Amino acid sequence: MSLLVVGLSHRSAPVSVLERAALTADAQVKLLQDTVAAEPATEAAVLATCNRIELYADVDKFHAGVAELSTLLAQHSGVGLEELTPYLYVHYEDRAVHHLFSVACGLDSMVVGEGQILGQIKDSLARAQELQSAGRLLNDLFQQALRVGKRAHSETGIDRAGQSLVTFGLEQLARGGDVQQWARGKKALVIGAGSMSSLAAATLARAGVAEIVVANRTLDRAERLAQILMDGDDTDVAARAVPMESVPAELTRADVTVSCTGATGLVLTAESVAEAVEGRTPQSAVPGEDGPTAPGGESGRTAGAQRSGPSGTSLGSEDGCPLELSSVQGTAGFSVLGEAAVAGMAAAELEQHAAWVDKGTVGGARRAAGGSARPGTAGTLDPAADTDAIAALAATVATVGRIPERRRPEPVEEPQRPEPVLFLLDLAMPRDIDAAVHRLAGVRLVDIESLAEASAGAPMAADVDQVRRIVSDEVAAFGAALRAAHITPTVVALRTMAADVVAGEIARLDGRLPGLDDKHRAEITQTVRRVVDKLLHAPTVRVKQLAAEPGGAGYADALRTLFDLDPETVAAVSRAEDSTTEKDRGPA
Repeated sequence: MSLLVVGLSHRSAPVSVLERAALTADAQVKLLQDTVAAEPATEAAVLATCNRIELYADVDKFHAGVAELSTLLAQHSGVGLEELTPYLYVHYEDRAVHHLFSVACGLDSMVVGEGQILGQIKDSLARAQELQSAGRLLNDLFQQALRVGKRAHSETGIDRAGQSLVTFGLEQLARGGDVQQWARGKKALVIGAGSMSSLAAATLARAGVAEIVVANRTLDRAERLAQILMDGDDTDVAARAVPMESVPAELTRADVTVSCTGATGLVLTAESVAEAVEGRTPQSAVPGEDGPTAPGGESGRTAGAQRSGPSGTSLGSEDGCPLELSSVQGTAGFSVLGEAAVAGMAAAELEQHAAWVDKGTVGGARRAAGGSARPGTAGTLDPAADTDAIAALAATVATVGRIPERRRPEPVEEPQRPEPVLFLLDLAMPRDIDAAVHRLAGVRLVDIESLAEASAGAPMAADVDQVRRIVSDEVAAFGAALRAAHITPTVVALRTMAADVVAGEIARLDGRLPGLDDKHRAEITQTVRRVVDKLLHAPTVRVKQLAAEPGGAGYADALRTLFDLDPETVAAVSRAEDSTTEKDRGPA
């Protein structure tokens, strides 16, 4: 077995890279064709989902296969090889089988245990079969992966370890609350009519939304999905289809929007979403430019402007110096405002402020305010003392890395965002909805990136360990069967050669004993065949057992060498078996 997989997923690459590397349906077809045309690969299959792109191949050389598959992925994804390489992972032989089986069970999904991946694996196999890029190895591998995934879901509670991406996304929109209670009575807009969008529409219908509008570039598909929703026995929802041109208008009416299309650009921009919610959200209170009100009813900016030095100029305002020099107290050290101003400054900034203080003096304005001068002064500020104080702070921060503050500045209150009036769920890769929508008031957006962050810390259920054991057992069984199957053509070729030897000897016997009657001739033939079968039985059974064990691939070569079997005869047997298997297998 020389199974190789090269790919990237949400576990290895950021969403921004996955978006750019996403493959269209046409690109997947071309990638398969180019892979099987490449020298190291004889079979190929592509598994492309919202959060993974993987290329499977049967290769005859590992290093050459990795280089070729990586290059092909880069070429067809449009992301440069140097940029893509750090995010690629490689699995070979048993590890590649283990990876695919884990993916099929939902262990490698963004939401652990989700079952949609089984349908995507089935589609991947069907595409490879249609293009005839999947041979015996990949056919057996993908079909076994489907069986392993179904076994994991039927024998364990892996479904409880996570939900489908749609359900999990809706739970995130509802902030972890009851989805049915949150969705009841809402108007939903579903953009796209593919498998993921259809699942989202069905999930919303079961959750109890009052109306679902389906928008799609092909109106017929949208109408079919709307009709299916209307005909469902387990839902009572009004559904209708609209063309994509109607999305801006429908967005103004929608409470929930789910988008999952194959578009390469944005379907909803931040501007279009902002227009849709305009007038639907209350204006949030934003503090005025003058800042918080100062004592005496003056704003901070006005009060500061009226503090001036003896010449009538504002102290501390030169070149934007933040220190409030006019409120420096008569005792040693900074005023409260002075301490707040230097909190968090670097040593170089403190030295600059020391120079600013060195230029400032307080004369009549200070005395008029009732301040007392420092000892030894005639009502003036001693700039040298303040310069020394700031210089000392600068030395301290340079040594210990922080300022020994006596009081930190008060935190600034952020204006409270209004409750969302429009909930957006983006399940597309690349994204359908502009990420800048996150900043819009009255809108809550959940996309693939935020889903990845939310599910990263999800606890693993005990069922996950059970599924991992199932995967390990199935990988061992698949490897043993594959290794045993690998030696079967050699064993068949050996028995064919033995049968030819028996036939040749019987023919020679007929030549020497032409008067031999049929009864005696049949008895002699049967005897010779039994002798040959008994001689070959033990070694062929044993060699199959040994070949099924790890490292047993070399027994086939040994058998061919010991009995001087023609490699072309072995290859012919393999081709005949593959042809028979294909006829028996049928469509996936």
